[in-house]
Amino acid sequence: MPGPGDSPDLGRGGNPGRPGVPADPFPQDLARYLAASTGLPQPTAVRVVADVATYFSETVEEFVRRRHIELQQRQRKNHEIWPLIAAELGQRRFAAPGLSERQLRRIVYG
Repeated sequence: MPGPGDSPDLGRGGNPGRPGVPADPFPQDLARYLAASTGLPQPTAVRVVADVATYFSETVEEFVRRRHIELQQRQRKNHEIWPLIAAELGQRRFAAPGLSERQLRRIVYG
């Protein structure tokens, strides 16, 4: 997790935790709204929004690899790990794949 002075600027295409991968920019007013509605300091609200954006930008492959390592570190065996990961996959949201203009047109027009 970033420290207090490490407020990422997602509005400029940065993506903490995934260098070189552009992040979906979030409206700057989202962090202001979060700060106002929760009483969090603005830098903390920006970090929370950045953390949530990073969480939802994880791909299926990244999630599976990360969870496998985490569960192995907790002394779980593969025969226990695979069913857990499979169940967790059904409860997660993942970043949409990048789509070309042609793919977007096909979604709309068939």
